Amino acid sequence: MGRRSSKESLWLRGFGWVDKRLGLDTLVDYMSHKSVPRHRHSIWYFFGGMTLFFFTVQVITGILLLLYYRPGIDSAYESVKFIISDVSFGWLIRSMHSWSANLMILMAFIHMFSVYFTHAYRKPREMTWISGVVLLGLALGFGFSGYLLPWNELSFFATRVGTGMAGAIPVVGDYLSQLMRGGEAVSGATIGRFFGVHVAVLPGIFTVILALHLFFIQRQGISEPIAWETGTTASKKYMPFFPNFLLRELLVWLIMLNLLAILAALFSDGIGPIHWPLGQKADPFAPPPPVIRPEWYFMFAFQALKFLPPHLMFIEGELFGILILVLAGVLWLIVPFWARPEAGTVRRKAVIAAGWLVVASMTILTILGYLIE
Repeated sequence: MGRRSSKESLWLRGFGWVDKRLGLDTLVDYMSHKSVPRHRHSIWYFFGGMTLFFFTVQVITGILLLLYYRPGIDSAYESVKFIISDVSFGWLIRSMHSWSANLMILMAFIHMFSVYFTHAYRKPREMTWISGVVLLGLALGFGFSGYLLPWNELSFFATRVGTGMAGAIPVVGDYLSQLMRGGEAVSGATIGRFFGVHVAVLPGIFTVILALHLFFIQRQGISEPIAWETGTTASKKYMPFFPNFLLRELLVWLIMLNLLAILAALFSDGIGPIHWPLGQKADPFAPPPPVIRPEWYFMFAFQALKFLPPHLMFIEGELFGILILVLAGVLWLIVPFWARPEAGTVRRKAVIAAGWLVVASMTILTILGYLIE
């Protein structure tokens, strides 16, 4: 009993010492007064936190891989092979990095569409939506820049196709393609550039935008259902953010950690029906494989461009498709300014229908991308 009291006293003295310097009591008091709406769609609130969790796993596993990875045309493939075969649990760390990257983007997509369908982007949360869409774009940039780093056959030719698409843009296309490749062709210089972007440029930008995104959420709170604002429901329920919602969030993180561990262990490199095999080392002089596919989160755009004819009137089909995708991305970025739910029931229904059309199009194109060779 005396030992327990001594430990509690030591803890209180330590907390008091830190509290006097950082004002932790103020932070705890602030969190205890925050609340989270409780309704039948409350489950969607957790997907933003899941995205953050998988990003944290990405950072940790990425740092561990960085200890052994060596960028370069003569060292990239060999270093990844060394990580898989010789480093203790290297295969597991690489598998966790691959799985967490895909799960992070999947959760980000689910989070984005849940915000869209619940109209959580509406005033005053326009900046929260914009920063979230930018974060998703940066996450896709992580996927694209990291795909080449193993320097295997598939990643080499997929990157050559991806960077070649930039050349279709008028005026600046050739310059942009050379900027991405570090020259006329995908080479060792391309690995160096992609490596720098993947481990330095994108993480720095992502961290700043993520901090702003979390700041906006804390300042504006979690969005309430639109029915609560229109007065169509009389029952409004809330739960304290601390500790109730926070503990639920941590429980979800624990479940996601277990899921990630199972996927990484059972479906690692070369094991199971779903994995990311290292494959053969890239040979720039070898013929390309018969089927070149991007990662699943780029498949809908890739397949849409494949369906276009070589020319549409006076414009190249590929350029037309790229311009449409860019326009669609801009429209999606400014959703809060044209999809205003307060404009009326008809506008809300049209916005919901447009969202389902986007989801259906992306899903169908992705499936067709894997079925059609």
